Formats: sequence, structure tokens, C-alpha cells
Amino acid sequence: MIELVLTAAGAQRVRFAISPLEEVLGAVQALLGVRRHPAHPAWLSGAPDVPELAAVLSARHYITEFLSPPPDGPETTAEAQLEAVRATPPSQVALELSMVDADLSALPADPATARDLLAGQLETVWHALLAPKWPRLRELLAADIAYRTRQLGSGGIAAMLAGLHPRVRLAETSVLVDVRARERLEVDARGLLLIPAVFAWPNVGVVTVPPWQVSLLYPARGVASLWTSAAAPPEPLAEILGRTRALLLATLDEPAATTELARRHGLAPATVSAHLTALRAAGLLASERRGHRVLYRRTELGDALLTGKL
Repeated sequence: MIELVLTAAGAQRVRFAISPLEEVLGAVQALLGVRRHPAHPAWLSGAPDVPELAAVLSARHYITEFLSPPPDGPETTAEAQLEAVRATPPSQVALELSMVDADLSALPADPATARDLLAGQLETVWHALLAPKWPRLRELLAADIAYRTRQLGSGGIAAMLAGLHPRVRLAETSVLVDVRARERLEVDARGLLLIPAVFAWPNVGVVTVPPWQVSLLYPARGVASLWTSAAAPPEPLAEILGRTRALLLATLDEPAATTELARRHGLAPATVSAHLTALRAAGLLASERRGHRVLYRRTELGDALLTGKL
């Protein structure tokens, strides 16, 4: 059991972030068979040869923190994280690599050289495998954060954590994570960072190695349907609203932005924007701003209309 004690300062800084490099690590581990999920094999193909990175990620219990440094927030880019990887002090690299439970004899002995080699392989996998899929992956991660944020606002941290993962719960002022490791540490003024991950299922992970911010990685919602097409809207609804508006209404089981919806359905962003505006004016959708993005979601009225319960 890992116990994360929320200090007065730490409890004020529970926030969410997206980690592109965590998805790179997860994708490689899925290819290695370390992580498994039925939604991934269909598109995880054509991965480049990265033997040294694969060796690190073949570990069962610890795979380093510096290869996926905690992101700043939901807008963190792979490029920013790669820059942070390459800036990791050699002493930190050496410490973390020494903790990896895998055969790393093929890695260069010099930690700075090993770091740069691994960073280069991370970048190669990112461009070859993840970058082309990133808009859809990021859409799913952003939708998860929007959902959890609403839970946090309506029910507090206990309610939000209760739905995060079966192994995570709040006990008084501590977040308890039911994993093999045994550790108790205080969450400092930097707070607790919550990171949804496409490839985390069915596990949950905790970053506790100094100097990194204490972070909790958990499976994002909706991964099983990641690459499935949106269901066709009911024909009567399409006749009332028009096929495109009905399709958009049916798609918004999770919040999404205009550009994401346009990309998913092969429509012009201006067309999607006009339809979303009309649906919102009719009270079928609501919108909220997240950073530079505006996310749309169905209202209770929209749910009732879609399911024929009006």
C-alpha cells in the first residue's frame, strides 16, 4: 500500500495533466506484452526498432521516471517532455536505471550517453507510432479530465477518487493506493498530479521518486471504444434535427472540441461549429472552456431527446 498524505498545502493543488511520453512508454510496453488491452493490437503496428528502450520497458516493476517526466498540465507537448528528458542530471539517470528490474547491459555505461540514446528512441517511437494518432488519443484524455473535474467540483476529492480506480481511495487526509509497494510520503506544496493514460489499463501507477512531483497514473475512461465509429443516430432524430446535427448529438457521450469532432467525422470545422451552436441554443448541448479549447457535451435535455425519453 502506498499512502500519499495530503498536507494542507498539497491538498490545495490536486490537478490533472496529460503526458504524451507516458503514452509512448505504454505503447512500447503493449507491444512487448507487458501491458495488455484488447483495444490496442489493431493499430499498434509498424513500431521502429528501439532495443535499448525496449530493454528498460520490459521491466515488470519499475521503468524509471525520467523517461516520462511529470507534465505541466493538459497542454504539455511531447517536445517539451523530450527536452526535459534530455535535461535530466546524469546522477538522477544513474539512480533510476539502477532501480530497473531488467537486463540493461546493452545500455552505455555513461548515464548521460544512455539518457540521450533513450531520448532519441522515445522521439523515434513518438513520431512513428503516436504522433499520427495523437489528436484522437488526446481527445479521449481531455474528455476523461473534463469528467473527473466535474466529479471533483460536485462531490469533492473523495467522490472523484472513488471513481478513479478500484485500488484508489481517500482515507481521512491520505490517498491510499493498493499496490505491492509499501511507502508513506507527504504530498508537498506542488500538490498531487493526476495523469489519465490510454495504456494504463488495468493498472494504476504512482510516481514517488524524488525530485519528481508526486503523481498518480490511472486508466482513462472509454479506451475500449477508442477506435470504434460513432453509432448512427436514431432515424427519427435525424429526421427532426438533420443527420449531421443528430450525429454530433449522438457522438457527444464525452466532451469534445469542434476540431476533434470535425476530424472524427470528416467535416469542415466551420460546419461543425455552426451545428454545435444551434444545438447549444436549443439547450441540447452545453459548453465549457478548458485552456484554449471549448468542449461541448450533451445536457440532460439532449440525453432525453437522444434516448427518446422526452
